Amino acid sequence: MTGSESTRAPSLAKFVAVSILTCVVVVVFARLAYGLVLPSMQASLGLSFTQAALLGTVTALGYLSLVLPAGLFAARYGASRAILLGCSFAVLGFSGLALASSYAVLVLLMLLLGAATAFAYTPMISLLGSWFPERRGTVIGLANSGVGSGMFLTGAFVPLLTEAGQGPDTGWRLVWALFALVALLCAVLVFWLLRDPPRSKPNTPEQRKHSGIASAYRNPHVLTIAWVYGIVGVTYILQSLFMYSFALDTGLSPTSAGRLVALMGVLSIFAAPGWGWGADRIGHAQALMICMALAMIGTLLPVAWPVYPAFAAHYLLLGISTTGQFTSILAAATRTVSREQAAVAISFVTLFFAAGQLIGPSAAGILLEYTGNFRLMFMISSALLGLGIFMSWRSGTQL
Repeated sequence: MTGSESTRAPSLAKFVAVSILTCVVVVVFARLAYGLVLPSMQASLGLSFTQAALLGTVTALGYLSLVLPAGLFAARYGASRAILLGCSFAVLGFSGLALASSYAVLVLLMLLLGAATAFAYTPMISLLGSWFPERRGTVIGLANSGVGSGMFLTGAFVPLLTEAGQGPDTGWRLVWALFALVALLCAVLVFWLLRDPPRSKPNTPEQRKHSGIASAYRNPHVLTIAWVYGIVGVTYILQSLFMYSFALDTGLSPTSAGRLVALMGVLSIFAAPGWGWGADRIGHAQALMICMALAMIGTLLPVAWPVYPAFAAHYLLLGISTTGQFTSILAAATRTVSREQAAVAISFVTLFFAAGQLIGPSAAGILLEYTGNFRLMFMISSALLGLGIFMSWRSGTQL
């Protein structure tokens, strides 16, 4: 039962399966699938583009504002209880979206979905690391593979469902209702299968001094990983938002560029568990250095040679390395903290990632507004990745 503690390790297969489903529900369904549902939902409710964009922003703000409180909740009451609460928020949010038409209610429901991600995702990652410390990279990578596979599935069936409705007001509601049913199944499995590991008890004054939750913020290794995650936040969002436009600006057709984006998505499904497995063997810092180096090379290639082969190499290298960055960072964040601090440490470093995703587009928008130079922007992004490689190496010296 959720919230209980046990000294016996859970079934790895069952635990990973539940974690993958949780990632699909609270990351893909709650955060990433909105863009696929939006066109029919917008047409049905008569939403303006500003209103539609605000709904997506509200979800992001709900996640950002609650990710640290969610980590504190997990540290105090148990990660499994936090995950169950997050899944419950998802059930309520999806169910409400399947029925609601009032814009004010829609805003509250999207906020609830942001809370679902905050309370379920980072506690799930910390729980995986706590139960399987020697294989934390592998299990975290497997869990994160749910994001790529979830996006592949939603990309396939959401358009079909939105078109299958009996009228313009039914198809998108059917999607949210289906999401609610899957979230309910996930909540049941979380309640049934997940439990917290036993809490460690510090025996000496020095151990007690460093076992408090707040000490996770002051941990030098955690702080270094947080800065690396902030760099990843900036460079990842710039690549996601502007590389496609850069490719079109150099003369690539939308079809060709779109296929490269799809290639990156498919590669990420398999890269996440692969990097997790590799990081457990060569070290998370070393894996992170390799992933960031591949990303830097992939980003520099179109800058130096803005033609189709360079863009193809970019998406190939990013598809291989991006999820490796996430997996290695999340695994590394829990290396030097206690089990009780794991959720707080992951939530803390995630704040830096989120801040990078907020700062990056604004700064890039100003730069592009004044220069219109994609190559300059991605040169700066590559320099940041170079700094990330150095800080990743430094994180390895702090273990």
